[in-house]
Amino acid sequence: MTVKIITDSGSDISQKRAQELGIQVIPLRFSFGEDEYLDGVTMSPKEFYERMDQEAELPKTSQITPYAYGEVFREAIADGSDVFYVSISSGVSGCFQSATLAATEFEGKVCVLDSKHFCSSEGLLAEYAKRLANEGKSLDEIYKLTEKAREKVRIIAVFATLENLRKGGRISATSAFVGEALNIKLLITIEDGGVGVLGKLRGMKKGYQAMRDYILKEGGIDPEMPCAFAYSGSDDSNISEFIEMNKDLYPDKEIPISYVGATVGTYSGAGAIATAYFVK
Repeated sequence: MTVKIITDSGSDISQKRAQELGIQVIPLRFSFGEDEYLDGVTMSPKEFYERMDQEAELPKTSQITPYAYGEVFREAIADGSDVFYVSISSGVSGCFQSATLAATEFEGKVCVLDSKHFCSSEGLLAEYAKRLANEGKSLDEIYKLTEKAREKVRIIAVFATLENLRKGGRISATSAFVGEALNIKLLITIEDGGVGVLGKLRGMKKGYQAMRDYILKEGGIDPEMPCAFAYSGSDDSNISEFIEMNKDLYPDKEIPISYVGATVGTYSGAGAIATAYFVK
């Protein structure tokens, strides 16, 4: 029995890469004022950051409805396949609940996993699930193995600006002003399905070092599992510099570099970098 792997654009898997992997990515929706877009479909990440720079207010994101999930699942199983859906964390979105509700209509043909992640770390779980599907694993086996693998997924990131956190009301205008004046960067990870701030650093180079220290402290990167890089904005110089400085940490294989999508990019702003991987 074929198992199709589906995730959402919170995974930061682009539509192009999804086609290469054989994974379906459901686009999340976001809006600037009255204008609504499909993440990575009707507006590219580059266009998203350009538009966000021009707006006084941050875009609004919205979850996928149970009806929309139902339509996607119904089409996917029409040829007799099963479906395994890797959802953006229930800690930041209602998508998992919507997908779970929609799945009840399909009598065990659709299985939904709360990734408890977003950004590239969610994407890694979808990639791993696809590997299992390619190996001929059943729907139940894919769920159990991916749920187990979820405990070994890590992501570490540095936010280069505090401006979007100010716009979103996450920090005060005074804190943002002082932080920008002192060149403060935030070291970010995902904890218990939500954002965890690990520290504040002065300058991106200290951010690179803090990311490296985190990876080593956690036990290093499993070379047999997928890993990924991501960045926000239109300038990839920060992520390129991080990669160049830390080649020794990564397996000798091509590692994808993706845009941070609208879900996280709304609050990170431009210049953020992230790396996601499985610990050894």
